[in-house]
Amino acid sequence: MARPDKAAAVAELTDLFRESNAAVLTEYRGLTVAQLKKLRKALSGNATYSVVKNTLTAIAAKDAGLEGLDDVLAGPSAIAFVSGDPVEAAKGLRDFAQANPALVIKGGVLDGRPLTAADVTKLADLESREVLLAKAANVFKASLFQAAYLFTAPAAQAARTVDALRLKLEESAEVAA
Repeated sequence: MARPDKAAAVAELTDLFRESNAAVLTEYRGLTVAQLKKLRKALSGNATYSVVKNTLTAIAAKDAGLEGLDDVLAGPSAIAFVSGDPVEAAKGLRDFAQANPALVIKGGVLDGRPLTAADVTKLADLESREVLLAKAANVFKASLFQAAYLFTAPAAQAARTVDALRLKLEESAEVAA
């Protein structure tokens, strides 16, 4: 029979898994309390960083309907529950891991799909949402300009042809006179 404190912890973790867009599992062995505080501060806008028990996390992940986390739940684990932009959170974790090699990114979950550590790194290498939206808008804008040119090109060609014909008629009228 489960103890009430463990059942409450599982329920809290299950809620965090369900409410977050993504979760990134890390190993924090070798980090000091000050470094963990610095990491939490770096992630504060997009994610919450919590040290978790592997067994309770596995139960909570299963209750939340997430698969593929059992392989990475080994050793001391902490999870960044991402409530904001997953790309920004992944960048924060990657940058902190580069500055502090003791932090190891083990994997995670994004929109219910499991991620490997390499997937989290690829996610961190993406440009921000605003930059990607701006690039998409520029592509649409270029397509619209190209379409407008295609629609106006025949009329402009006809106008140039009529003007050239008019000039030719004026020249022939001057020669005849």
